[in-house]
Amino acid sequence: MVFKGSNLIKLMLLTQCLTVLCQSEDFDFFYFVQQWPGSYCDARRPCCYPTTGKPAADFGIHGLWPNRNDGSYPSNCDPNSPFDPSEVSDLTTKLQSEWPTLACPSNDGTGFWTHEWEKHGTCSESNLKQHAYFATALGLKEKANLLQALTSAGIKPDGESYTLSDIKGAIKDGVGFTPYIECNVDKSGNSQLYQVYLCVDTSGSNLIECPVFPHGRCGSSIEFPTF
Repeated sequence: MVFKGSNLIKLMLLTQCLTVLCQSEDFDFFYFVQQWPGSYCDARRPCCYPTTGKPAADFGIHGLWPNRNDGSYPSNCDPNSPFDPSEVSDLTTKLQSEWPTLACPSNDGTGFWTHEWEKHGTCSESNLKQHAYFATALGLKEKANLLQALTSAGIKPDGESYTLSDIKGAIKDGVGFTPYIECNVDKSGNSQLYQVYLCVDTSGSNLIECPVFPHGRCGSSIEFPTF
């Protein structure tokens, strides 16, 4: 079969579009990940507050990550879809408060959102375009109020230690779904509550029970540091 002129160009464009579509659809669920800023800043790496000021003492969004049931995940699916701040200009204030950066040097968060969109968000483009991706993550944070779930169970960011089972149970009772808890280590070598993973269906609309959890483990006694 011979293709000439515009037909060949059309075929090439169609092939490129189908490739991106296949890549972006190749996942089974999302991990919705929130992190505790006190644990980020009480680890061995440096921590810097954003140029907009110190974030609230609340869990902040880390990302919305497409994942597969076998534990693998797609990444960097569409190099032709870079992060465009103008696409989310109406969300910027909310992103700064709910999805703040703690990386050094101090910055406004654009680099963090760029990384999350280009590595993870582009792999969900068949369902969530750029604006929808960030708006969806912000909406999920409202649904999954981790700090409220924990404090309602008497688990507070007071520097005290709590059991892993109590933390997981409090979040499941408050949110309705089983979380995965990721710990990191503070400067004294103690295990501390760092990140909480919840799972979401491919539309980004509904929390679900996780088909698979990441690998890793926490100590039996986990600190919940102040911030």
